[in-house]
Amino acid sequence: MSDLRQRFFIEDSPVRGEVVHLEHTLTTILAQRDYAPAIKVLLGEMLSATALLASTLKIKGRISLQIQASGTLKWAMAECNHLGEVRALAEYEPDARFNQADDSSTVLKSLVKPVLFINIEPEVGQRYQGVVPLEHDTLAECLMQYYDLSAQIATRIILASNEQRSGGLLIQLLPRNSEEEQQRVDEDLWPRLTMLTSTLKAEELTDLSATDILYRLYNEEEVRLPEAEQLKFGCTCSKERCATALEQIGVAGVRETLEHQNPIEISCQFCNTSYTFSAEEALGLFGQHLS
Repeated sequence: MSDLRQRFFIEDSPVRGEVVHLEHTLTTILAQRDYAPAIKVLLGEMLSATALLASTLKIKGRISLQIQASGTLKWAMAECNHLGEVRALAEYEPDARFNQADDSSTVLKSLVKPVLFINIEPEVGQRYQGVVPLEHDTLAECLMQYYDLSAQIATRIILASNEQRSGGLLIQLLPRNSEEEQQRVDEDLWPRLTMLTSTLKAEELTDLSATDILYRLYNEEEVRLPEAEQLKFGCTCSKERCATALEQIGVAGVRETLEHQNPIEISCQFCNTSYTFSAEEALGLFGQHLS
């Protein structure tokens, strides 16, 4: 099954949605570290969620979800940009519960003072950060609360993941403009669609294709499908970014680092790529030389 995002519309209505599938991309990301089973599921759901949310934005840039908490799980994040490139990472201490469980709710219930940040970073323009209380047992329920209270857009989200595949479905009832408000509307449409959406099983979301899912749920509706978009693993690391990080610690910090590590090696936590700076290169960032 391919890694894709399928947008859909219900004809002649203010309803739109997305279906996301990740397989090869998910296994590539999870293979970067030796994650516990429950952490893998959480990251899979976060990846699908960011891919869904990114499609709702009409900007060039990226959106990320980041969970921060006290306790065993320190933080977890997933990111998707307008090109459909996704990446994810988590930091946690060993916890037997995470090894014994195969669901994300085990991780969420273990969190102490958790907060979910939604970060929107356009290439041009102002950044936005939303803060979502993690008051529910599932990530999908927390995100729906955000849309209901903050965005005030009727939204239903379903997420599912295992160690091989993850999937997500988002459906929204968009506000109508003044012209649309004059048109006759099927008042039963949104209640009907939300009821049908709630019947989707986790294994269907991970195992069925997007078209099969949409037919299974909404075959009696007029569903329009634009061309699907490909999703893939993408990392933003580069030697230039690492050089910027060295510049931020200053020449004194670089000289101190060189006393213990020469050449300086910086590894990307997302993709495990390593970047090496000789003493000449590192000091040259400050216009200095070895002495």
